[in-house]
Amino acid sequence: MSKIEWRPWLLVAAFSLVLFLITASTYSSLGVVLSNMVKEEHWTYANGGLGFTLLGAATGASSFVPAFLIRKLGVRPTLALGTIVMAAGFGCLTLTHGLLVYFIGYQSMALIPGTYVLAAIFKHRGLPFGLYFTSASAGGVAGPVMALWAMHVFHDAWRELWLTQAVLMVITGAICILLVGPPAWLATRAARTDRDVAEEVAKPKSSRVYRTAVDWTAREAIRTPQFYVLLAAYFGHLFVGITIASWSVTHLTERGTLIGVAVVMLTVESLVGTIGRTVAGFLGDFIDPRWLLLLALLLLTVGSLSLSVAHSYLTLIIYAVGSGFGFGVTALAVTLLLLNYFGRKHNLEIFSLTCLIGTVSALGPFIGGKLRDGSGGFQTTFQLCAVVIGVIFLAATFMRPPRKSGSTETPVETQPRLAVEFAKHPA
Repeated sequence: MSKIEWRPWLLVAAFSLVLFLITASTYSSLGVVLSNMVKEEHWTYANGGLGFTLLGAATGASSFVPAFLIRKLGVRPTLALGTIVMAAGFGCLTLTHGLLVYFIGYQSMALIPGTYVLAAIFKHRGLPFGLYFTSASAGGVAGPVMALWAMHVFHDAWRELWLTQAVLMVITGAICILLVGPPAWLATRAARTDRDVAEEVAKPKSSRVYRTAVDWTAREAIRTPQFYVLLAAYFGHLFVGITIASWSVTHLTERGTLIGVAVVMLTVESLVGTIGRTVAGFLGDFIDPRWLLLLALLLLTVGSLSLSVAHSYLTLIIYAVGSGFGFGVTALAVTLLLLNYFGRKHNLEIFSLTCLIGTVSALGPFIGGKLRDGSGGFQTTFQLCAVVIGVIFLAATFMRPPRKSGSTETPVETQPRLAVEFAKHPA
């Protein structure tokens, strides 16, 4: 580009802000205020964890929804619908006096299709996508602190917290809708991006990192054992991450840790994940992401074990660093390996299938709540998390790149598919 264009980077900022708020106000904040909700409404811990489970299940089960809505309605209507659903979910939490409304509120969480728009307007996606996904980790860092501060300001009134989140969602969603721009601008940007990407992919490259020379379809990918190892890794990191976010503060306070310290540890965990994701993203083009995945799974296992018996600052730090790095880097490593092993042409379908596992991994908080009701503590819950990740780590050590016999390299498509998509379905 001969000059810096303001709109694409403003979109990066707007979508990053939305993702930051979603992460900070859902998974992170709920782990801080859930115990207050359970006590005030006289729920069991299993029922409280089930609401958290439904949040994760809705996130996983809706993997195909944004793409479907964009194809049918366009970008702007999809963003508007996502904003309405998010605000409605927080509204349900604000009004809840029983389990039904609590459950409905967290089933209503929708995904904002930021990655779709950013992929259409940037040729080099490392920096914009790095900023976008780092904002999610930053939300995990800020979320517990924001929730604790808001609870202090509102004198432990958690309903006002959720009402505030609903208002913020409406504001940030409206900003994204305004910045997306008219259909002509998106179509022009998408056409130029598709041409630039096609030319770059066609250039011969050499690298120490394995990358497939052909594209695998989703049907072909799911027939390989490598796909299921990566699927299990994605499942495991979500299973453990959601469980830690929902019950770690309660677990640590029950073991005698001050709530302020417990919240800080949750924040440190997210901060380590943010730093780890940034470093791993830089290294992912120089070393095989499989080594990053193995390191992340190992540290996630150690972090979960340390959390289960945490009673000193040393064990707290091991938990925060291990689980933080493991959670943050596992997601990135799996994403890179899916691209390297199966190509980019059908990555949307392959990655969407992978994200569906979030529906199952979301059972973590419910299982943790049931174990807490039965045993009186969460120690068994986090030991179970360590066992699950340990088994996946062993499977990943034997994983090698898949080989597609009898195939030839898929030619680069010359038609700008994103441009056609935007032209057919205006924003």
